Amino acid sequence: MSYLWPTLFAAAAVAVDQFTKHLTVTRIGQGQTVPVLEGVVHLTYVQNTGAAFSMLTGKTWLFFVVTAVFFAFAALALVKKWLTKPLQIWSLAAICGGAVGNLIDRVAHAYVVDMIAVEFIEFPVFNFADCCITVGAVLLVLSVLFERKAS
Repeated sequence: MSYLWPTLFAAAAVAVDQFTKHLTVTRIGQGQTVPVLEGVVHLTYVQNTGAAFSMLTGKTWLFFVVTAVFFAFAALALVKKWLTKPLQIWSLAAICGGAVGNLIDRVAHAYVVDMIAVEFIEFPVFNFADCCITVGAVLLVLSVLFERKAS
């Protein structure tokens, strides 16, 4: 399988993530809330130095290590052909795009710009990169589980 399109997809995910973060930083004051869909979602500019629910706040070095280990594992999985199905490759591309988007923030600012806040449940503010990582991870796990079950 050619990795060109998944690589371009990952790059596009990084571009969308960085663009939405740029718009957030330039158009919304830190801590300010902008309604999008009343009762469902709003935008709130948050500078997150940790992970979800502010876990590991200030442990930026740990995020660099985890990201490096993940990319080493992703490269190994591709070289060793552990992941061969198209959905697995595209899922990995989504995770990589999200990881790079958040890594850019951590390198440039020592925090990640978050802005998407859901109103109907208690949940941390997140960003497009987080969506890519989450959706990619869920799809990758499901794809690997269902492939093993079918074998």
